[in-house]
Amino acid sequence: MAKELPKKTRVAIVGGGVIGCSIAYHLTKIGWDDVILLERKQLTSGTTWHAAGLIGQLRDSQNMTKLAKYTAELYLGLEEETGQAIGYKINGSLSTATHAGRMEDLARRADMAKVFGLAVDVLGPDGCKDHYPPLNVDDVIGGIFIPSDGQADPVGITQALAKGARMGGAQIFEQTKVEEVLIDDGKAVGVRTDKGDVAADIVVLACGMWTREFASRIGVNVPLHACEHFYILTEPHKAITPDLPVYRDYDSFAYYKEDAGKMLLGAFEPVAKPWGMEGIPDDFEFGQLPDDFDHFMPILEGAMHRLPFFEEAGIQTFFCGPESFTHDDRYHMGPAPEVDGLFVAAGLNSIGIQSAGGIGKALAEWMRDGLPPSDLNSVDIRRNMPFQGNRRYLHDRVKETLGLLYDVHWPFYQFKTARGVRRTPLHDRHAANGACFGETAGWERANWFAPEGVEPTYEFSYTRQNWFEYSAAEHMAVRENVGLIDMSSFAKIRVQGPDAENVLNNISANDVAIEPDRIVYTQWLNEHGGIESDLTVTRLADDDFMIVTSAGSQVRDLHWLKSRTPSDARCVATDVTSGLAVLAVMGPKARDVLQSLTPTDLSNDAFPFATSREIELGYGIVRASRITYVGELGWELYVPTEFAAHIYDEITAAGAEHGMASIGMHAVNSLRIEKAYRHWGHDISDEESPIESGLGFAVAWDKAGGFIGRDSLLRQRDAGVNKRMVQFLLKDPAALLYHNEPIYRDGEIAGYVTSGMYGHALGGAIGLGYVHSEDGVNAEFVNAGKYEIEVVGEKIAADASLKPLYDPLSARIRA
Repeated sequence: MAKELPKKTRVAIVGGGVIGCSIAYHLTKIGWDDVILLERKQLTSGTTWHAAGLIGQLRDSQNMTKLAKYTAELYLGLEEETGQAIGYKINGSLSTATHAGRMEDLARRADMAKVFGLAVDVLGPDGCKDHYPPLNVDDVIGGIFIPSDGQADPVGITQALAKGARMGGAQIFEQTKVEEVLIDDGKAVGVRTDKGDVAADIVVLACGMWTREFASRIGVNVPLHACEHFYILTEPHKAITPDLPVYRDYDSFAYYKEDAGKMLLGAFEPVAKPWGMEGIPDDFEFGQLPDDFDHFMPILEGAMHRLPFFEEAGIQTFFCGPESFTHDDRYHMGPAPEVDGLFVAAGLNSIGIQSAGGIGKALAEWMRDGLPPSDLNSVDIRRNMPFQGNRRYLHDRVKETLGLLYDVHWPFYQFKTARGVRRTPLHDRHAANGACFGETAGWERANWFAPEGVEPTYEFSYTRQNWFEYSAAEHMAVRENVGLIDMSSFAKIRVQGPDAENVLNNISANDVAIEPDRIVYTQWLNEHGGIESDLTVTRLADDDFMIVTSAGSQVRDLHWLKSRTPSDARCVATDVTSGLAVLAVMGPKARDVLQSLTPTDLSNDAFPFATSREIELGYGIVRASRITYVGELGWELYVPTEFAAHIYDEITAAGAEHGMASIGMHAVNSLRIEKAYRHWGHDISDEESPIESGLGFAVAWDKAGGFIGRDSLLRQRDAGVNKRMVQFLLKDPAALLYHNEPIYRDGEIAGYVTSGMYGHALGGAIGLGYVHSEDGVNAEFVNAGKYEIEVVGEKIAADASLKPLYDPLSARIRA
């Protein structure tokens, strides 16, 4: 007799792939047994059933690697726990390189793995062949081997997770279609199925490639799109032995997995084939898409070169099936900002099996605690802009992102597809001025400016790229003279109402109860004292404030603000990002340029640092804020978009007399790192507190009413901390830092670089990073150490400082 759906449950999970089953399993592990999972057809019948089952652990960041490592460790005991076979074997993984850029990419990943406690061997060609005897290494220059990687049966893993969930009390209902999520007053309160309604405290969408369309019905944005994913399975061959590791030939866009004496060859081709743009059929189950042998043929030709036995091994199966990919190759998880009580886990970009355990554990703890267990901002669904759910945008972008999974992870890489979506009012002027644009949150931003006669295009490498000297000149123009920066991509939020001050002061660690026309730099903290946002608050009037934050935090910060605003507060938050352009005039001569354009007295006495006023400039009225993200005297000018071109023309004309330079975002980044300014998402996150990150000066410890996170922060202040943000300057001026390079203190790994650029005024690469010690970290500990940073296997001596190495007293910005 079929089970009957309950009328009420604590958590309703929609989707029976490996992700949904892992979430159910992990919810029972935290003691939540009132959980149901609803699958429209059968478990695994969407994408999971045809996954390759590769269990890799090395990801692009510490926390992503931790989640993948947890997954691998979970699978080790899953079969014994549940009695369900999962076919897991630890046979290692090999990745090879055929050119210097790829080899440096792999070697830097191996450096990073040391920080994360993951053993990775760097090999030469002979070492690669030792691990994979059938390999043709004629053009291979090296590779890396990870002994603890492996492979498993995706269906077996999913069934084991499902069985484990049932053992913990969860109920799973197959052949049960969820028709809609029930919403009441902006909160998910249950689901409607073809077998009846179920009330739920929390609803989780883990519907794989169906998630975007299904979520859009209730106004939730989950940007993903299915693509065709190809692999073949050969006939048995004597060269294919069970001990062969998983092999990734990145430069040929291919991966290989031994499968019962046969070889599975899969592809991540550079130009992919999107699928399902018009919707996925309701009856799609264990579906296979039509063959396209011509599309796959370049991959097969590469296989014949790399593994010569492919010339004689017959093909048993040619398979094409759909998988979901996202616009930035990062999956989506966390609370949906549009609907309370709704969580999402979808868009796995072909790493669902190797990520499922970590995602299930993290999401279960997130639901329980109201906060993620670690810094998951790179995959937080709140990173997405509304336009990124656009079908055509996704269709065009995923053609590229599928292939980027196997491309070299070049520093400063810029997407080629689905560009030009968000442009500042000054875009055409920048283009005419030689701008080379990059993209952030859809914004086209001038990253650097090419001089006349130079093509403004990237030539990617791990060495000094073609724009290095041009950006250096921009950097030094700001340090020594004056530069103009288009910072219109800043997110701006207007907070208004009689209770605006009280709401913001409760959320902000600093005191925003200031006089109108003043600016406060502050962080928003969670209950544990971790930094949820890093921003400025400008008081425009008694009941009117403007928040300025980073482009990538636009959705997330507005969600945080609204979710922490009491329902009865007389306070309204409005996103005004699109209404204001921002022009920053920065450098020792910034005052000279601007004073010629306005009757307002810009002297230090009349217009001190952290002042913001409306001023006449040219024929317009702008808000001039004396603040800086580059560590120099300057003003940010907030201009209604329809006046932006005029104000820009006025400033550039006046600046010509002073040799003012146009400044790109790469120079902004090098300038801010040189001044040791933190960047949320790189140097600070919800895992770090203001004390650990050296931002305690921005905390109003004793302000009336306190603030969110104060109690945790006070406990940390009294007990001391185990890590501190430190600035480093490499003593070798030729070396370059990007991020994730290991930091050594007295010969032992003590942390890693969170962001790095070249400090042109200081004459070397600058890195920011945390120094850790379980015994506590204070100024004496930091200053007593001898430091090195590892760059491609070489330890390079570095100076370390808790204070900014450039202008430590900030005298220049207050001049």
